[in-house]
Amino acid sequence: MSDAGARLTVAQALVRFLGVQEVERDGVASRFFAGCLGIFGHGNVAGLGEALKQHASLLPYHPARNEQAMVHLAAAYARQRNRLGAFVCTSSVGPGATNMVTGAALATINRLPVLLLPGDTFATRAPHPVLQGLEVPHDANVSVNDALRPVSRFFARIERPEQLVSAALEAMRVLTDPAETGAAVLALPEDVQSEALTVPSAFLEPRTWTIHRQPPAPESLARAAELIRGAARPLVVAGGGVLYSEATGALRVFAEATGIPVAETQAGRGALVSENPLSLGAVGATGTRAANRLAAEADLVIGVGTRWSDFTTASKTAFQAPGVRFLNVNVSGFDAAKHSGLALTGDARVALEELTTALEGFRCPAQWSERAARESAAWAQTVAAAVAGGEDGSQAPPSQAAVIGAINDAAGETGVIVCAAGSAPGELHRLWRARDPLGKGYHVEYGYSCMGYEIPGGIGVKLAAPERDVFVLVGDGSYLMLPGELVTAVAERVPIVIVLVDNHGYASIGALSRSLGGAGFGTHYRFAANDSLPLDPLDPAQAPPLPVDLAANAESLGARVLRARTLKELVAALRQPRPDGPLVIAIETDRYAAAPDGEGWWDVPVAEVSPDPGVQRAREAYERARRRRRAYLEQP
Repeated sequence: MSDAGARLTVAQALVRFLGVQEVERDGVASRFFAGCLGIFGHGNVAGLGEALKQHASLLPYHPARNEQAMVHLAAAYARQRNRLGAFVCTSSVGPGATNMVTGAALATINRLPVLLLPGDTFATRAPHPVLQGLEVPHDANVSVNDALRPVSRFFARIERPEQLVSAALEAMRVLTDPAETGAAVLALPEDVQSEALTVPSAFLEPRTWTIHRQPPAPESLARAAELIRGAARPLVVAGGGVLYSEATGALRVFAEATGIPVAETQAGRGALVSENPLSLGAVGATGTRAANRLAAEADLVIGVGTRWSDFTTASKTAFQAPGVRFLNVNVSGFDAAKHSGLALTGDARVALEELTTALEGFRCPAQWSERAARESAAWAQTVAAAVAGGEDGSQAPPSQAAVIGAINDAAGETGVIVCAAGSAPGELHRLWRARDPLGKGYHVEYGYSCMGYEIPGGIGVKLAAPERDVFVLVGDGSYLMLPGELVTAVAERVPIVIVLVDNHGYASIGALSRSLGGAGFGTHYRFAANDSLPLDPLDPAQAPPLPVDLAANAESLGARVLRARTLKELVAALRQPRPDGPLVIAIETDRYAAAPDGEGWWDVPVAEVSPDPGVQRAREAYERARRRRRAYLEQP
């Protein structure tokens, strides 16, 4: 830089630094930060706001409408870029900062890099208590930003200008480490942002962070090959790490060379295309019958890039074979050691390639591979029937499964489905037919399953992959959480297709409530009980539904809106030319039309004592189900 060593404010130096950071993997380097998302307030407008204005070419600024939503957008962008790209997010002090807590938790849980720059209260404390500042009588160092500590992978408060250099470098180390990444927070007191320092020249120069593909230890690799050779019914469970490490090709070669079937977590969905006879699809609580039936008999479970959530293990009831053992391939030693598994710590692609070589000449028993192919084919027929939507698609309202089938067809091989919460993620996991060999066509955030993620997530995916069509599937409950980012999509001219499903409430929890004897209590959007209101003629036990028009709401926010009553109309709407911005297709669905069961279970405790016969029956079923839970303590 020509003015290296010049006097800059802390905010100017930070923006200059962030704008020249690069990442490199497999010899390909790219810019790491795509830009900065933010909402200005008194805690960041004079410092970061001024710096972003001065250096817009280095770090483009994009206004957001909600702080939580902008972190969701950043996380979705990072996921679609396989963690090789990220956004910065800035907020003011106070509620703007705490609004980012949910987004930070989502990013950290999903191991996705986002950099958060919340404004903070004055380091000098001279004007305290400041507007929106929290006073803690027993600790003068605490601000609301400390709420970000437990949901972040790195946290630093820059209380003096001299702290900037080391803190920024430490944050970049975490953001670019596949095993450590998540939300990184640099809390910036508003007075410190505007203070000047003499910046070391090297700090402002372009810097490349190389993401090395860590190979597994030779001893662990040899033991892993031995375990696989000794297994009669091995099963791969592919997680998000397969996609982040760009290992879908290596997984396909491994599976086809060994004949080992592959099941997938939510984050790993699409790691193997559905038409492959070894592809069993989703596993666990929201899994397919094909995957769950083989999981129940597997004697060796090979987890690749999964953190083994309760949905993946069906609350530890999925894997029932006596003495079942686990082999875990993961860049994180923490995840690799789960279920007493043999830890094959390293990059997923490298590990799969080396395992394929080590297992040359080996194939698992033919009857096991053939069983996988039969179960997979049978499930494909079940899916085809579920998504058909009737003979001519004229049924109104259609099932959500039929809506999923229509989007699946419209997406083809390169389109991306984005979803996060409600009943849709479970049905998508089970019913989606994966067609993209790269595994990037399925983007369901289920680590946190955060309502409101869908629309900002769709924007982030489209910004990361402008060449792909992006389809957002969002229910009415989730839409109402964060509809404001539609304005961002309009302002930034982001051409995403949003399929807005209206089932008049929380269909997912309604179904869960009914399964637990709760009859869907508190899950309908209806008027409060009132003797003066007429009852719903279709449900005389309840007040009528609310006269909410979500399509009109989306239209008022600037989106082009189409209304569909039937599956046939939805298919026609999905074929419409894309506008220069978001397209919302609103459709009502039948909240009681369930997708085919995948024979998975999820542990949600039922009241042990209740006068309600429905709850009593649910408790009996719960006791029977949880007796199948395993500890998974067998050593490999």
